[in-house]
Parts: sequence; C-alpha cells; structure tokens
Amino acid sequence: MRVEERLMRYVQFETTSDPESTSVPSTAVQLAFAQLLAQEMSQLKVEDVRVSEYGYVYGTIPSNTKKTCPSVGLIAHMDTAPDYSGKNVKPRLIQNYDGEDVQLNEQVVTRVKEFPEMKRFVGKDIIVTDGTTLLGADDKAGIAEIMTLAEILMQHPEIEHGPIQIGFTPDEEIGRGAEHFDVEGFKADFAFTIDGGLVNGVTDETFNAAEAKVIVTGVAVHPGSAKDIMINSLNVAQEFHHLLPHIERPEHTEGKEGFYHLDFMKGTCERTEMSYILRNHDGHLLEEMKKQMVSNAELINDRYGRKVIDLKLRDQYRNMKEKLDEVPYVCELAEKAVKKAGHEVINEPARGGTDGSTLTFMGLPCPNLGTGSAQHHGRHEVACVQEMEEMVQILLYLVQEVLSV
Repeated sequence: MRVEERLMRYVQFETTSDPESTSVPSTAVQLAFAQLLAQEMSQLKVEDVRVSEYGYVYGTIPSNTKKTCPSVGLIAHMDTAPDYSGKNVKPRLIQNYDGEDVQLNEQVVTRVKEFPEMKRFVGKDIIVTDGTTLLGADDKAGIAEIMTLAEILMQHPEIEHGPIQIGFTPDEEIGRGAEHFDVEGFKADFAFTIDGGLVNGVTDETFNAAEAKVIVTGVAVHPGSAKDIMINSLNVAQEFHHLLPHIERPEHTEGKEGFYHLDFMKGTCERTEMSYILRNHDGHLLEEMKKQMVSNAELINDRYGRKVIDLKLRDQYRNMKEKLDEVPYVCELAEKAVKKAGHEVINEPARGGTDGSTLTFMGLPCPNLGTGSAQHHGRHEVACVQEMEEMVQILLYLVQEVLSV
C-alpha cells in the first residue's frame, strides 16, 4: 500500500484525545485505532506485536544481519489534537498543486498569503481537509511512513538492517504520550519520533513546558444592587491575563522565544476557569515565567483582600537537548540519512514538544524527524505525498546507517 493511501485511510479514524479525561488512553477511539494498527502489523509479519493495557502498540522487525549493531526505535502518536474536530475527516488529494489559494469548501479557503508554507508544495501532490475538521497528518503521517517502511522491509529481506522496534503512542497531544511507555520492554538503544514538520529536519531541542490552571472565584449578586458587593470573576480573569506580558504570546514569538498561551477559558460572574501552557527553551526562564504567574495571583488576591485566584502549576516535559548532547551520534545517524536522500539538513529547535522529550529523560534518547506535513491542529492542515515518500526513503537509509554503529 502506498504511503498516501495509508494516510488517507488512517485519518478517517477519529482519535482525538481529551485533556479532561482521567482514563488511559483518554478516549476509547484511540484504543480502537491501536487494535487496527496491531492487526495490520501482524499481517505484515512484524513480530512480537502487542497492544498494552494503556493502548500503546509495539512490534519488532527482527534483524536480518550478522553484524552486531544497536536496536533502533521508530515512534509516532495515534491521537489528534483536541484543538479542532477530528471526527468524520474527509481527506482530498490535489495533484500537481499550482501554488494558489485552496478552496476547502464554500466558506473556507486556505490562503497562501496567510499560510506561506504552502509555496513549498508547488508542483507536488497534497492532501487537504474539507474545511470542517483537521486532517490528522499530525501524526498519522508518521504512522503511515513507519508502516510503509515496515512493509518494504518485510517484503524485501535482501535489504540489510538490524533490529527495529516500532511504537505507537496515545495522548501525545495532551502531554501524556510517554507516561506509560514501556521503555524496558521496547528494547531499543535509541529511537526517533516521526512527528510533524520538514522531511529534512532533525530536531534535538524542544521547549521546557508547564501548564497552569487558574480558578477565579467571584461573588455573584443582582447587578442592580451590586455596588461594593459583586466581584465579577470574568473581569478578574481579564485582570490576571493582562498582567502577563503581551509580547510573550505565541503570535508574537519565534525561534527560542518563550510564551504564555491562554488556550482555554470559560466562566460566569461567580466562577471562571482558565488554562495556560507555558513554554521556554531555557529551563531557568521557564521557572521565572512560573514565578511571574504566582506573583500575579498574589497581587490580585491582595487587591481584593481575599483569595479570588487559585493557581495550580504543573511541569509537563523538559528540553531533551541536555540529554541528547551526551549521545551526539544518534542525531548524526539521522543527518547522514537525510543527506543521503539528497537534502540539506535543517537543525531547528522545535517550538513544541514530542513524546521524545519525555522518553529521552526516561533513558531512551529520542530526537524528532519530520513527516512532510504542515499547518497542524486546524482545518488548514496539509500533507505532501512526495515528501511523505521521501520520508520513507530517509527512514530506510536511517535503519541502514545504524549498521555502522
């Protein structure tokens, strides 16, 4: 099966994760997709295929070489972001994209002016949405590429390679993708997440990440008799938000600049809930950002003479670079594979995180590679067929490069 056929099939399975859920995986639809992937892996004669009680899928492509070499892992995540609907996805293939605006439906247009990354796909075949859902190439493109590689290797035993471990994780989009990953049972010496971005990208650096939950408790009373009594939690929430630096929001930052991102807010006069994510490549600066939020909460509580702000902070993941710098050969293997495929390597810090961030600190060095997709987490998401094919080739070169270690 061609890699794009796999992607267009996989995206039709709803696998949206749920940050409010306490189950693992956070949604049952992910478990159903996990079972399907396990079945496909078994059909390809991948060995030791299993689905854990937490919905993780594992499998092994056994070594066919007499050489002694490390075991390499290839990992992608099954869930799609809760930022936008992943139900009833209707992918559409556009051949020989002309570089113009793409009409997704009668109301929705992907405009090149707003999404200049579209220019990189001119003359290639792209897969888009119908404008009512996200596509889910993040990260089903990665899954499709790993599965396509598995099919090639199982059908062509003449291609020499060492042991390859495959892992598909749930709940990456809500920061829980590695929580129950069986690192010891995975039996890989190092691994790569195949998740998002440019096919020639090799990423060894991510954000340090934390989340903040803010509960604002006000006093509700009839507005006609509210003087000196009412405390409108919606107004207090705005006060808190505007104490944070405006220029440190995602829409105003790039490169290694950190940000505060308000990604959820709901409320009434009496109670308002807000959720933030805090990101910074520098761990010390992230700590300062957390202190800023604490200081703001204390300031407002002092202002009202009572605890109107309840703030809870939780660390999510750390910048994997500090650990990957100890094993530079891992990224060097990927860079060699990218160059062998005819690409110039791009090393840019990820403005996000992957399961690899946590896995690296769990003892499994795990940089990230791209998939040939873009504009994730929304209805303008796009995947490029030729770049996905190139990624399969890069993975093929990668598992061969491991023979030299």
